[in-house]
Amino acid sequence: MSDRYAYAWEFRIAALRRQDFEQAYGPDGAWVALFRQAPGYIESLLLRDGSDPLRYVTIDRWQDEASYRAFLVRYSDQYARLDEHCAELTTHEGSLGHFTEVTA
Repeated sequence: MSDRYAYAWEFRIAALRRQDFEQAYGPDGAWVALFRQAPGYIESLLLRDGSDPLRYVTIDRWQDEASYRAFLVRYSDQYARLDEHCAELTTHEGSLGHFTEVTA
């Protein structure tokens, strides 16, 4: 069995777009709706920094890295369109890394 896979992103949001950002990236948002179409998707977490209300982190969890890679291939067009649409909600976006879940 493959290791569970996750990746994390950090965002700084546009101050007046907080509600829009939280809707798009939250548990019922457009990103989760897209991910749910793919086999192997588990969940996404949206975290707001307690000391900086304009800083957020997302963590997306997959059954394994192969499931995530297959999603990127199959849904690349939809992903690119949604990413472009959501770009106006943020002032910064950056990867915090890719991870495997420790289960021992």
